[in-house]
Amino acid sequence: FIPKMASPNGGDDFESSLLSFEKLDRASPDLWPERLPGVSEFAASCKNPINNSPPKWMAELESEDIEMLKELGSLTTANLMEKVKGLQNLAYQLGLEESREMTRGKFLNILERPKK
Repeated sequence: FIPKMASPNGGDDFESSLLSFEKLDRASPDLWPERLPGVSEFAASCKNPINNSPPKWMAELESEDIEMLKELGSLTTANLMEKVKGLQNLAYQLGLEESREMTRGKFLNILERPKK
């Protein structure tokens, strides 16, 4: 007896041998952990466009913050990169200034802990 092998030229028999009728339960967090935390919650919030309330992350924003977001959103890639470089330079300058002030405080002994 020689068993018949499914071949690509066999047509329907080959395709039907590849089908699986197993039902997978995607509700289990153990079997299907969320790859990116928060994505499921975000996707659920996008499914209901009728909801007119702002998202949770926008609830604490002030009007100045929203204007800044709109401004940054309207920048081209090059302009946005220039803005990021400016912020990096500002952060570096603030770090230098803080270092000078800490050194100054050390020399003036204002940061010394009181002796018990």
